[in-house]
Amino acid sequence: MRKVRFDVRPWGDGPVPACELLPHIDNVSLVDLVSGFEHASGYDAPGAYAGIVLDHFNFGDLTAYLMGRTESAYWAKRGVIALLGCDCGEVGCWPLEASVLIDDDLVTWRGFVQPHRPDRDYGSFGPFTFRRNQYERAVREAAALTFSS
Repeated sequence: MRKVRFDVRPWGDGPVPACELLPHIDNVSLVDLVSGFEHASGYDAPGAYAGIVLDHFNFGDLTAYLMGRTESAYWAKRGVIALLGCDCGEVGCWPLEASVLIDDDLVTWRGFVQPHRPDRDYGSFGPFTFRRNQYERAVREAAALTFSS
């Protein structure tokens, strides 16, 4: 079983940095995991990701969003959420998206896609499954940090 955490950290080099939410799986950032996968697959522009820059993205309630219950018509219609955005800070520019599946005991990220490269096959990237109580705790901790930032 995997463990997830969401680091909340400063992003950008302006006088007041923005706030970035960066998922980690088993203490490895999702950016590093997907970058390694994309390099090994020979994809163009591999790993050009950052976490979600919260100041640049209207995700609604963060807890609901990370649980896959997005309020955004765009994300809800597609049945996915962006777990990463572009290294420029804009989610829509270069997102890494996945479905969030929840059952009584587990949360799974699966079906990863890069919507700007629909021919890419992420079938062997993931799925990543977490114990639901550990995932929900990590989400609550991240949400608490974003409110205090």
